[in-house]
Amino acid sequence: MIKVKGYAAQSAKLDLAPWNFERREAGPHDVQFEILYCGVCHSDLHQVRDEWGGSIFPMVPGHELVGKVVKVGNHVNKFKAGDLVGVGCMVDSCRTCDNCKDRLEQFCENGNSMTYNGYEQDKKTVTYGGYSNTIVVNEDFVLKVSEKLHLPAVAPLLCAGITTYSPLKHWKVGKGHKLGVLGLGGLGHMAVKFGAAFGAEVTVLSSSLSKKDDALKLGAHKFIVTTDMEQLKSVTDYFDFIIDTVSAEHNYNFYLTLLRTNGTHICVGAPPTPSEFSAFGLIMGRKSLAGSLIGGIAETQEMLDFCADNNIVSEIELIDIKDINKAYERMLKSDVRYRFVIDIATL
Repeated sequence: MIKVKGYAAQSAKLDLAPWNFERREAGPHDVQFEILYCGVCHSDLHQVRDEWGGSIFPMVPGHELVGKVVKVGNHVNKFKAGDLVGVGCMVDSCRTCDNCKDRLEQFCENGNSMTYNGYEQDKKTVTYGGYSNTIVVNEDFVLKVSEKLHLPAVAPLLCAGITTYSPLKHWKVGKGHKLGVLGLGGLGHMAVKFGAAFGAEVTVLSSSLSKKDDALKLGAHKFIVTTDMEQLKSVTDYFDFIIDTVSAEHNYNFYLTLLRTNGTHICVGAPPTPSEFSAFGLIMGRKSLAGSLIGGIAETQEMLDFCADNNIVSEIELIDIKDINKAYERMLKSDVRYRFVIDIATL
């Protein structure tokens, strides 16, 4: 077994703190890599505090990992020692269900293995994430990372990036479309970058006027303050798509009024409590309220390659791991522009 240093939550009521644990040795089809940077996702906070239920403790969060390969199994031919690699939200899946065969491992019908707060495919071994110094993952769930990109800023692409890239690609958002991005945070700022790169007209919908300059620098064409009813009137019946990145409670019924006929409101943020909406908001205009998770492994690699070709990375604030609990509190106040990334060298 490999001895590992990490940070873990021992219960939903305790702060993250140093915790040593063990991982398996690299098997014939495994890749072991040294974790250099790990992004901090809002879902880390939800799961550490058991806000979605079913959390497994002790919990080592982190599903936006990048680093350098130190060892590969004797049957691995995709990677070698020294390669830059990444791991996102999954470390395995059943490989046999229809969704897995369609390269949609995120929707594995038999339950994929999430990078943390989950189980390996044996349904017994708990998974521990990237707030740690090394990890061992099956080669099929390891991603190649280009040396062209600033490595710390690549880490959030493995969740925030693919979570927004995947629905924009699925709904074929691009030139000629009007895209609204609701919320300008870790997810929203990536939706702006991708939407603009795909050729859509991008409008940021945010309650924070202070983010206007940032939105325009990121590639947005317009900025609407959601507390200003006059501004909102200018985009009523306007958008072909809205990508909703908000993870707090909000009024879906209202935002449906901003969609054109046949428009689609795509939820990628996950509020912790159920929401209500009126069917008439959908019926009157043949509108759709849809959702999307992350992407499959092939699509995530496609995204990383697209980012390398187009020089797209996340906007980050690099932090010391000892400041992770403060970072969580700042994240709750939206006091980050736009993604915290842990420098694992500080572990």
